[in-house]
Amino acid sequence: MFKSAYHAKAFLALKKNVHRGLVARTRILSQIEVTPLVARAVAEKTGLSYESSLHHLRLLEAEHIVTRSGERPYVWTLTGAGQQTLLAE
Repeated sequence: MFKSAYHAKAFLALKKNVHRGLVARTRILSQIEVTPLVARAVAEKTGLSYESSLHHLRLLEAEHIVTRSGERPYVWTLTGAGQQTLLAE
C-alpha cells in the first residue's frame, strides 16, 4: 500500500502549501498524534526552531486541526478533525 510522504492534515486550505511547510507540519502532527505537547517540546522533538514550530501550530489551529489548552505554556492536541488520518490507495 502506498502512503503519502505528507501527513493528510498537513495541507492547509487557507495558505499556499509549499514543500518546506508541508514537511514541517507533517513532523509536528506526527509528534502530536503520539502525545499532546507544549510548543517547546514540539520544537525539540521535530528539530524545528521554536518560532517555526509555533508558527505552524498557529496555522494548524486556524484551520481547526490542532487546539491549545490550559495556561502558558499551552498544551497542543489534535482536534477531532486532526485525528482523522487518510491513506492514499
